[in-house]
Amino acid sequence: MLDNFGSDPIFTSEQILENRGRVGIFIDGSNLFYAALQLGIEIDYSKLLYRLTGGSRLLRSFFYTGVDRTNEKQQGFLLWMRRNGYRVIAKDLVQLPDGSKKANLDVEIAVDMMALVSAYDTAVLVSGDGDLAYAVDAVSYRGARVEVVSLRSMTSDSLINVADRYIDLDQIKEDIQKNTKHGDPYRSFSGFGILDD
Repeated sequence: MLDNFGSDPIFTSEQILENRGRVGIFIDGSNLFYAALQLGIEIDYSKLLYRLTGGSRLLRSFFYTGVDRTNEKQQGFLLWMRRNGYRVIAKDLVQLPDGSKKANLDVEIAVDMMALVSAYDTAVLVSGDGDLAYAVDAVSYRGARVEVVSLRSMTSDSLINVADRYIDLDQIKEDIQKNTKHGDPYRSFSGFGILDD
């Protein structure tokens, strides 16, 4: 009986997905923005939330981003996000000497993942940032499953290696992209233009 162990899985991938329990979603907004640029799509954030939840019970969906308080379009987008199922964690952008702007939210993502680990069964991390690998590993040791969702070319191997499941954004882009030019102008905001490491 043990001879067939490797060829006959105990659980199918569908069964594993059905057993996700309560889901917490943690989205690195800047990382997702640049991944969408690489894919040449606009993200529909309602579809994204639906796809990432996947029929499981949602604890909360966090969206982390750097903000320019003078950018009215961005402020409108963040208000739309707050009113449509996302808890927005924002940090003011800092101007660097080279003229670029940056806001680093890795610590906020890691702290929230750890602080809430007893409240969710599966964490969905939308980021390819290898700096989060240690937090993902720590969450796993506390008993939660971790799914990492990001564009493969922008995802650290160290992050993939500690995740229970990796999903390439390229594989789900049809499910999460905006279809039409009509509708809510904030549903697929693409006006960040910021750097967030």
